[in-house]
Amino acid sequence: MFPGIPSSHGHGPSPVRAWLVLCAVSMLQFFIAVDVTVVNIALPSIGAAFGVGGHSLTWVVVGYTVAGGGLLMLGGRLGDLFGRRRVLLLGTGLFGAASLLAGLAPSFSLLVVARLLQGAGEAVALPAAMAAVVLMFPEGPRRSRALGVWAAVASCGLVLGFVLSGVITAHLGWRWVFLAPVPFIVVVLLAAVLLVEDDRAAAGGTPPPDLPGALLLTACPLLFTFGVVGAGEPGTPAWVVPGALAGAVAAGFGFVRVEARSRDPLLPPRFFADRTRVAANLATMLLSGALSTSFLLFTFYLQDRLGVGPLGAGLAMLPLAVPLIVFSVLVPRLLGRWGARACVLAGIGFTAAAMAAIALASVLRAGGAALVPAMLLIAAGMGFGLVGLQYVAVSGVTGDDAGIASGVQRAADQLGGATGVAVFVGIGFAPGLHSFDPFPVAALSAAAGLVIGAVVAWRMPVPADAAAPQERAG
Repeated sequence: MFPGIPSSHGHGPSPVRAWLVLCAVSMLQFFIAVDVTVVNIALPSIGAAFGVGGHSLTWVVVGYTVAGGGLLMLGGRLGDLFGRRRVLLLGTGLFGAASLLAGLAPSFSLLVVARLLQGAGEAVALPAAMAAVVLMFPEGPRRSRALGVWAAVASCGLVLGFVLSGVITAHLGWRWVFLAPVPFIVVVLLAAVLLVEDDRAAAGGTPPPDLPGALLLTACPLLFTFGVVGAGEPGTPAWVVPGALAGAVAAGFGFVRVEARSRDPLLPPRFFADRTRVAANLATMLLSGALSTSFLLFTFYLQDRLGVGPLGAGLAMLPLAVPLIVFSVLVPRLLGRWGARACVLAGIGFTAAAMAAIALASVLRAGGAALVPAMLLIAAGMGFGLVGLQYVAVSGVTGDDAGIASGVQRAADQLGGATGVAVFVGIGFAPGLHSFDPFPVAALSAAAGLVIGAVVAWRMPVPADAAAPQERAG
């Protein structure tokens, strides 16, 4: 446990300092979340600038998401091994430098490299940032409120990324999509230096991080996504899809074998002994897959089905932002009344209803206004589901495992979203299903995944402190 961080026996940092740290790392969280969606509407401009087609442009999105999600557990482990403050500074600095490189990239290949480095910076910085938040706020209402702010910032970043992409691309050019966050990242670095306590690891005897495990964990979803996306692309060689999927399976088995033999595994076997965390992260993957699919379906429906322009499509997503803030602030208060399981199940139910609303709007060939109920339901699903699952996934953590717990939770969120989009949208828009409307097929496929998530959440063992955290002073 490092100085200034609360323990079960100490009083921890002052509330003012804790909230200042939360504000600083939430700024980082905001721009990292923005970068997940901000490139979507800018992709045509990027393609025109470099003469690149749509198939290659997908790597600007997938490279960031998969690199970030696949390396997140390594980032969490680095924080546990070498100190969260140093790892937070390293990851934030890498993310800022990669953002600058992406904005100034003279070629498409260098842009893709910059996006991969952005994902790596996210993977290193975010687990350390979230662990600092978890450990600076004691279990109970203070931590649930802090996690509510954290989730609200992330959710709004995802939604505002669409809006900012349209506005910035239209008025400043696509390069400023990457350059605009750089000054704010500098502010985060200064705040981390001044406000976060130094938690240097003990000298000597520290084993090296599990790099082979991290690479295999990244390769598995990357190959899987490549195979699923390739299956829907006309002209893909017959051997590519089975080869990529076989490679993903081999990488998954290789990861398990490496972890079983490693002196200091990336994902310690004891993690799987905690049924609560395993179930919470599995439910997170399924919920995030459906939520990410909904964003893409909103964008496709507005632009492809209704013919709305990029700027208009970005602005049409704005109604999501305010309800997201409301629900993310409200849910931490309801955790103490309803319990985490009820909030999670409510979030999954709201998201399933949203997918049904998207399917119905598509079948009826309705206008853009018909998507507003679905957007409100998605906001409720994110607010209730992700906040509740996040609280359960990190309940009971200590200074020894906070990094790995937060890293796994974030990885489940991000990889679940990327994989869900590949599977659900891949099913809906597969060439073999062209006789069906792709929107209801994709939406109902995501809803089927949510049914599995609801069963997992219903059977998930929930500790007493996470089931109904009591309001208490301090």
